[in-house]
Amino acid sequence: MNQKLWVVGLLAAGALGVALLAGEPAPVATPVSAPPAVAAPSDPVPAAVPVAAMLREPEKKPDAVRVLIAAEGESVLAAQMAGRIVNINAKLGERIKEGQAILRFDCEEQQARLNMARAEWGGAQKVYEAKTKLQAMQSASLLEVSQAAAEVEKFKAQIQLIQAQIRLCSINAPFSGRVTKLRVKPFESVVVGQQLIEVVNDERLKVQLNIPSLWLAQVKVNDRFAVRIDETGKTYEARLRRINGKVDAVSQSIEIEGELLGRPDDLLPGMSGVAIFPDVTPAASKS
Repeated sequence: MNQKLWVVGLLAAGALGVALLAGEPAPVATPVSAPPAVAAPSDPVPAAVPVAAMLREPEKKPDAVRVLIAAEGESVLAAQMAGRIVNINAKLGERIKEGQAILRFDCEEQQARLNMARAEWGGAQKVYEAKTKLQAMQSASLLEVSQAAAEVEKFKAQIQLIQAQIRLCSINAPFSGRVTKLRVKPFESVVVGQQLIEVVNDERLKVQLNIPSLWLAQVKVNDRFAVRIDETGKTYEARLRRINGKVDAVSQSIEIEGELLGRPDDLLPGMSGVAIFPDVTPAASKS
C-alpha cells in the first residue's frame, strides 16, 4: 500500500516538473468577486436660487407680475363729413388742449349754402310780417298767415342744419393729451368715417396687470404697490383702483387696474415693467 502511494506521488511530481520545464504557469485559483453594489435611487435636489439674484431680477420674485402703462383715455378721430382737408394744426407727439381745432376741412360750399338760407329766411320773415298786417286789415286769410309762418320756420331749420354741418368742418380735441398718429395729410380728400387722427389722454396714466386669483385674499382696493418700468429703470408708487368681477378660469388670474400717484413726466403709454406687492406673501402665489 505504501508502495502504491509512493508511485502516485512520484508520477505527480514528474508531471509538475514537466510543466515547469515547458514554461507553462501553474494553475491559479481565481477568486470569486462580489457583485457591484447598486446605489439607492434618490430624488433630484433643485438648485437654490440666490437671494441676490432674485433682487436683481424682480420679475422672478413670487410677488412680482408684469404690468402695462396705459392712458386714461384714447380716441381715434374720424371724418363726419366728406371733404378736402385744408389745415392740420397738430404734429406727431405734439401736446394738444381740450377743444383745440386740430384739423379743418374746406367748407366754402357749406358757407355759401348758409348765406343762401339766411337770405331766404329773411325774405320769408318779411312775407310773414306783411301777411300779418294784411290780416289785420282783413285782406289776408288766416291760412295765408299760417303758410307764411311755416316758411319762416322751414328756412330757420335749414339754417340750423347747415350750421351743424359747418361745425363738422373742424375736428377739435376731445380732451387734453398728445397726438399719437396722423393718418391723413393736408389737401387730401376723405370720405365719411375715414380715420384721421389718434390722440391719447396722458394727463392721468393707469397700470393694467393680471394677478393670480389666490392673491384676492390679500389685496384690496386702495392698496399701495410699487411699479418698476423697464424703459426708465425707475420705480414708481401706484394705488390699486379697480378689481375685475370675474376670474379667468384657464389662467386662474384676475385683471386689476391701478393708478400712478403723481404725474411722472418720463412715463408714456405703452411702457411696461414689473409690479411688486410688498404685502403679498409667497405662499399666496402658489397654485
